[in-house]
Amino acid sequence: MNKPTSLLAAAALALSVSQAFAADLKVGFISSLSGPVAALGIPYEKGIRAAIAEHPSIGGRKVELIVLDDASDPTTAGRNARKLVVDDKVDVLIGTSGVPGAMAIAAVARELNVPLISPTPVTIPGPEGVWTVTVSQPFPLMVSAVVERMKKSNVKSVAFIGFSDALGDLAYDSLQKSAEAVGIKVVTNERYARSDSSVAGQVLKIVAQRPDAVFAGNSGTPGALPYLGLAERGYKGQIYGTHGLINADFVRVGGSAIEGLQVPSGPVLVADQLPDSNPIKKVSLAFRAAYQKTHGSVPTDAFSSYTYDAYLLLADAAARTKGEPGTPAFRTALRDAIVTTKELVGTHGVYNFSPDNRYGSDQRAVVIVKMEKGQWKLVP
Repeated sequence: MNKPTSLLAAAALALSVSQAFAADLKVGFISSLSGPVAALGIPYEKGIRAAIAEHPSIGGRKVELIVLDDASDPTTAGRNARKLVVDDKVDVLIGTSGVPGAMAIAAVARELNVPLISPTPVTIPGPEGVWTVTVSQPFPLMVSAVVERMKKSNVKSVAFIGFSDALGDLAYDSLQKSAEAVGIKVVTNERYARSDSSVAGQVLKIVAQRPDAVFAGNSGTPGALPYLGLAERGYKGQIYGTHGLINADFVRVGGSAIEGLQVPSGPVLVADQLPDSNPIKKVSLAFRAAYQKTHGSVPTDAFSSYTYDAYLLLADAAARTKGEPGTPAFRTALRDAIVTTKELVGTHGVYNFSPDNRYGSDQRAVVIVKMEKGQWKLVP
C-alpha cells in the first residue's frame, strides 16, 4: 500500500471509530405532565417521543432524552432546567407547555449558556434572548390572521378575555395592535387564572358591552371556560380564539358551546387537505405515521407536532455542529447552528432563524380552522 492510500485508510478508520464512540447527545425535556397545563404538556411529551423513535440518533450520536414534569408551575420549570443543565449535563433544553414556565426556562438557559428550543411562544427581546428560539408561531402572526377573518365577517367590535399571565398579555397586545390597524374596537380586557372554575363575572361584563365578537387569549382545557360562560348567557355573536385551543380535551369540555369557534392553526392540522406540492404536507404525514407507530393512535391535537418540529430543528442543527457534546464549546456551537437554520420544513411551517429573529415562522405557518360538530375544518 502506498503512503497516500495508507493515510486515507487511516483517516477513514479514525472517522468510523470516532463516530462509533461519539458521545451521546443529551436532551433535557420539560413539560407540564400534571396540573392545569397538562392538556398541552402531555401531547408535547408524546410528540418528542415519536420524533426520537423515528430518529434515535443524530450525526452518529445516540440521543438520550431526560424528561421532567414541571406540574404546570413556572418555579418548578426553572428548577428543572437548572437540574438538567447542572446535574445531567444536557446539551439542549426543550420545553415547556406554558408561557410563564417557558420564560423561567429561558432565564436559566441564558444564565447557564444552554440553547433552548421552546414549543411555546416566548418573547425575550435583545441580547438576553440569544439562547432561545421557538417553533411555535408568534402571537402577532396568528392573531393578525384571526383579525383578518373578523374583518371579512364585518366585525366592528370585539371583547377580550384571557389568562391573567404572560400568555394573556401576549394575546391581548397582539389583538389590540391588529384590531386597531383595521378599525375594529377592542371593548374589554377581562382576565382569569388558569386554575379558576368560573368566569361568570367577566362574562357578564362582556355581554353588557354587546360586542360583535369575543376573542379569548387562553389555551388548553381551561380555555373552554369563557365559551361555556358565553353559551350560558345566550351570547349569539362570533367567537374566536388562539392556536392554544386545539386539543381533544378542550373540544370535549367545550362541547356545543364552541360550535362555530374559529382559531388559527399550523398546517399540520389539515395536512391531508394540502396540495401535494406543499412540502409541509409530506413532513406532516410523516409525523402522523411516526406518532401512530409510537403511540398506537393518530394525533388529535396541534401540540404534539410542535415538539416534533423542535426535534427536527435540533437534528438539523446538531448534524451541522462540530465538537464534543457535554462541553460549553459544543453548546455554543449548537446554539449558533440553530439560529442560522434556513428553510427547514416542519409540520407547522418552514423555519428560518437568525441571531435577530428567534421566531422561525412566516405566513406559510398559518391557516384558519373552524369547529363544526366536534371537528376542526379548514376555512378557505
